[in-house]
Amino acid sequence: MVKTLLKSVREYKKPAIVTPILMAVEAFCECLIPFFMSQMINESALTGDGAMTHILTYAAILLCLAAVSMTAGGLAGKFAATASCGFAKNLRHDMFYRVQKFSFGNVDKFSSSSLVTRMTTDVTNVQQAFQMCLRIAIRVPLQFIFAIAMSFVINPNLAWIFVCVVPVLGVLIFLIVRYAMPLFKKIFKKYDALNNSVQENVSGIRVVKSFVREKHETEKFEKAADDVRKDFTKAEKILALNAPMMTLFINLAVLIISFFGAKLIMDNGAGGDFVPTELSALITYGVQILSALMMFSMVFVMISMSLESGRRIAEVLEEESDVVSPENGKTEVADGSICFKDVSFKYSAAAKAYALQDVDLEIKSGETVGILGGTGSSKTTLIQLIPRLYDVTEGSVSVGGVDVREYDLDALRKEVSIVLQKNVLFSGTIKENLRWGDENATDEELERVCKLACADEFIKTFPDGYDTYIEQGGTNVSGGQKQRLCIARALLRKPKILILDDSTSAVDTRTDAMIRQAFKEEIPDTTKIIIAQRVASVEHADKILIMDGGKIVACGNHETLMQESDIYRETYEVQTKGKNSEGGEA
Repeated sequence: MVKTLLKSVREYKKPAIVTPILMAVEAFCECLIPFFMSQMINESALTGDGAMTHILTYAAILLCLAAVSMTAGGLAGKFAATASCGFAKNLRHDMFYRVQKFSFGNVDKFSSSSLVTRMTTDVTNVQQAFQMCLRIAIRVPLQFIFAIAMSFVINPNLAWIFVCVVPVLGVLIFLIVRYAMPLFKKIFKKYDALNNSVQENVSGIRVVKSFVREKHETEKFEKAADDVRKDFTKAEKILALNAPMMTLFINLAVLIISFFGAKLIMDNGAGGDFVPTELSALITYGVQILSALMMFSMVFVMISMSLESGRRIAEVLEEESDVVSPENGKTEVADGSICFKDVSFKYSAAAKAYALQDVDLEIKSGETVGILGGTGSSKTTLIQLIPRLYDVTEGSVSVGGVDVREYDLDALRKEVSIVLQKNVLFSGTIKENLRWGDENATDEELERVCKLACADEFIKTFPDGYDTYIEQGGTNVSGGQKQRLCIARALLRKPKILILDDSTSAVDTRTDAMIRQAFKEEIPDTTKIIIAQRVASVEHADKILIMDGGKIVACGNHETLMQESDIYRETYEVQTKGKNSEGGEA
């Protein structure tokens, strides 16, 4: 995990390496200051011509040490901030880049709310832990070692008191972390639930208000927030024991040293080996050891909190896409012909049932194919195998006479445009959204595909026309308008295969017919696959597939299916029953 995360340091290696060196310099200087200060005070008690010279010398040394310590500490703070912020930036970039490479199967493993939490809260935790490690993880052990060493220089017997306290504190820190860690694991899972509650509410706010469910949603959010609070409170209560226990034991050590030190001074007299200034220095080193251990415990706690965050980030970074381009994959798609041969598919190896089973299908280039079937009949699953959004479990899918697994993914997907069931527009102008299909398209090309998709007529009614700004999620256009814009965007790519996954469900039957007629006249060589709920949307197709339970149960044109398929005939009769006696629609 650590190795995976540290790969994201990259160009910030230099400040990440320089920071600990500067912290070591600062720690060394701080540990020398009490020693030279005690020496200077001792010199001040002497008389003679050389006493002032010695005092001034020690004063100069102390000033230099303080200046070096301050400069090193300031620079270390600057470099640590640069390295940690850069590290966090790279982590978010690497996670986002990895997600873009995921197949649909990989995306199914992580909820969108979980990915948001990992890229925000988890990265922030890791960033803070990384910064603390750079500034404190090196400084603390060095300060601790220097303080202990200088204590032994002053008085070895009293210094052993500090050494005896350290293992006790180490055990206490270990116990605190051991009991706090499981709580942090639970907390981050509940963060995901909290973010999911927010995401669902914001995206579905119109439905919430329509059904007057604000109170229900508020209660659901409060429950998720309270779950996070409870576990965080438990964890913080445990971690709160850290500081008082540290202070207690170190103060006890200082008290013991003060007692025995004072006794030594009294026993030895004014001219003895152990003098008050040395006791003062020893107490100062005790305080430094206390602060070192306190900082160490803080680092330990922060690392404990960030370990679970780091693990969650590493999960995303280490996740390998299960759909990848082959080496030297084919980059040319000959035509829009499609062949399913003995295809079976399930969403995961652990799944008990197949979503698709024993599918055999041939589609000629330029044909229009309609697909009908009830909810859950795997219509969408079938078409997602064509551009390798998923890979088949058994059998093969070919496009242009070549198995799709032999193509370079980008090359294949550029020739297969899908307008998905859930239409998505991004914040930006209509032009910017359309140019997802072809970023170099001219205004004339944009207008042409919009006319094909019957979108030009409503775009020109907007005051800014094609420069009209689309709000996030396309909330300022209707469902039918959104569908037509998405169809135009797909057409702009000039694909060899165009797939409409129930993409005209929100447009009226007249507009639907106009779009299909435009396809027939303007893109006759493009293979068109239309998934629909209305028979009228597919009845003029060259071939119509009837799907049920993950299988193709009937195939043929309208006339053939009216005679041979009970499902198709019943669907057609139900949908045309609304005709009134005068031939109009009821």
